[in-house]
Amino acid sequence: MRLPAATPAPTTIKIAAVGLGLWLSASAVADTVASSASAQAATAKPASNVLSAGVWGTYQYLPDDPANKNSGGEFTGEALILYADGDAGDSGNWLYSAEFRAGPGSFTDPDNNSSGDDFALHKAWVGWQLGDQHTVRVGKSQVPFGWKTVNFWPGDILLAGYGDQMDVGAKLTGSAHRLSYDAAYYHADDWGGVSTDTLDDNGHWGSSSTYRKVKTWVGNASYALTSQHSLGVSLQRGKLQDLTGDPARPVSGSHEAAVLYYEGQLGSFFSKASYIAASRDLPKGYASSAQLTPTVKNKRLTAEVGYNLGPWAIYLDASAAEPDTEGSEASTVRALAPGVRYDYGPGWVYLEYLNQDGYIDRNGQVGEGDFEALYLSLDFYL
Repeated sequence: MRLPAATPAPTTIKIAAVGLGLWLSASAVADTVASSASAQAATAKPASNVLSAGVWGTYQYLPDDPANKNSGGEFTGEALILYADGDAGDSGNWLYSAEFRAGPGSFTDPDNNSSGDDFALHKAWVGWQLGDQHTVRVGKSQVPFGWKTVNFWPGDILLAGYGDQMDVGAKLTGSAHRLSYDAAYYHADDWGGVSTDTLDDNGHWGSSSTYRKVKTWVGNASYALTSQHSLGVSLQRGKLQDLTGDPARPVSGSHEAAVLYYEGQLGSFFSKASYIAASRDLPKGYASSAQLTPTVKNKRLTAEVGYNLGPWAIYLDASAAEPDTEGSEASTVRALAPGVRYDYGPGWVYLEYLNQDGYIDRNGQVGEGDFEALYLSLDFYL
């Protein structure tokens, strides 16, 4: 408080006292308002715009590959990843997220992506929060179908096409009490007119010279039975566009899938399980020219169990696929991928083993074939 420079004359003491009292009172109110405003400013969430980067690479050992075995394995799968994430904080309702990858380890397919090279956008979306419970995202975002694995590779294995899907469209995400839900429309599975690239879960939705996934509707709902256990169901249905050479690119095929899934967390133990039923009617021109059975069907069982111990996580991904396609000669195939992950601070170290006796091809068809690999991966993020 600043005091008067000189003592007032006696005849003005009472007036000055009243004035001083009013001034003190007004100052106190002003200080209270200022303090309240300062407190609100201090607790308000500011807008956030963050640019960051990461690098990963892998050592792989393939015991059934003579060249790799004679070399003692190889270091491969290097990639640079750039991230852009932001939200309006308390000043608005917008948010965004993007991930750009470059390098042989980008998990993109140059023959079937929009760039024709080893770089791609894994995701890129802009969103708006509609109140506290709902968010709309537009762009390339994760398809809300079932659950995701600890590490998309090799964990996805026979999820093949229904694991870490990233498609281009619009998605509404919301929650109410114990229910979490999503509703989405994906116009295509990637940028451009012929790309079929979904990056992490590649090689299961046609190719740039056969067909691609388009006009897909997706619904997902998960209900928390308790704070540790939840049950969910996801459905998707869409079209397949012929890319075999007809200039009109007719949309003459379709696909649909349903998954019933469970997720649980009990102390340091975590577990997930799902049952997937999938089918697709291949585009007529493609099925005819390639002399394929037009309708492809299969059922899949997948599970993940693990244990968190401080910076360590031990886990096992397992899956099986049974073909229901008419004329298929394949039997039920299985895959296992045990792994260990260590959080060392700026990133993670993964040690994982993969063993499978079958696969899912680009048409969603189950095939037989043995494959075995050991992976040691390292990443860091700025």
